[in-house]
Amino acid sequence: MLEVTHISKHYDNQLLLDDISFQVAQEETVCLLGPSGGGKSTLLRIIAGLEEMEGGQVFWQGEDITEVPAHARQFGLMFQDYALFPHMTVSQNVAFGLRMQQADQKTIKDRVSESLELVNMTGFANRRVTDLSGGEQQRVALARALAPRPKLLMLDEPLGALDRALREQLNADLRQLLNRLDMPVIYVTHDQEEAFAIADWILILHEGKIIQAGKPQEVYHQPVSLWLASFLGQKNQIKGKIISIKPLQVKTDYGTFECGYQGSDLKLDQNVTLVLPPSAAETCQSEKNVIRAIVVDVLFRGDGFMIDFRLQDEKVLTYHFDQSLQIGQEINLFIKPQSILCFNGEHYAG
Repeated sequence: MLEVTHISKHYDNQLLLDDISFQVAQEETVCLLGPSGGGKSTLLRIIAGLEEMEGGQVFWQGEDITEVPAHARQFGLMFQDYALFPHMTVSQNVAFGLRMQQADQKTIKDRVSESLELVNMTGFANRRVTDLSGGEQQRVALARALAPRPKLLMLDEPLGALDRALREQLNADLRQLLNRLDMPVIYVTHDQEEAFAIADWILILHEGKIIQAGKPQEVYHQPVSLWLASFLGQKNQIKGKIISIKPLQVKTDYGTFECGYQGSDLKLDQNVTLVLPPSAAETCQSEKNVIRAIVVDVLFRGDGFMIDFRLQDEKVLTYHFDQSLQIGQEINLFIKPQSILCFNGEHYAG
């Protein structure tokens, strides 16, 4: 449905977007994920027709709409700060886009009612938006974006202004809503968990480029760079040297580890970095792929426990366990070979 090709943009003489190309299919939610200030919001505004680009094109159903003005594109954009009108009621805010389209009164009434029902805000129509909570304002802003029935819905950090507990609640509600919509969606966030919960397809935007694209599970389990692994929260990293290729074995200060990767771009005596994902460890009596560690902290996270382990040189690794462990307990951590990521410098070797 939507295709952007070779988009480029400078800001303050710095390259903000560098040759960006991707597609969004009907009923697909594509998430632009990356650190704040990386150009994600600017890219949305370019697609919406609200900001000019220096190179590239935007296509809708194969038609070049690069020069089509924003109002004629019929795309919906929900801004990060919601941009609600404080002097208007909820229904007046939701109806704003329809009034700009000069829709008749019956259409406006029906669409406002329909949109408020979609976001579970029925009964709030006559409230002033200044009397609403942050979560309620977020829902009203979403209803306003949906009311004109846009061809494409774009959400710019829609949960960014909310506290953690409310974000988690609304994340689940938003996921269910997007699954019901018969339209393509572009969702911008810097929050990894939010992206993984919402997206059908994830684009990682870093330093102006899309460095990886894929399904959420693919991006998480096979990050293309050490930077991305760290950004996704995989910070259990140890350095080592390759002592065997088949099977791949890496000697480290904490022991020798066998890795599942069997590629051909690694060499003996090569220095590498191993990333040991939070789900990669378990306790056992194995003598291979084992780190001797002491439990130093246990944090309950609802679906299990995040446990910090201190190694002999004071380095700390964090792993997810279904069961709690005793602080001060010394154990053998078995690291599953197939879970270990091996990086040649900055780049994934698998």
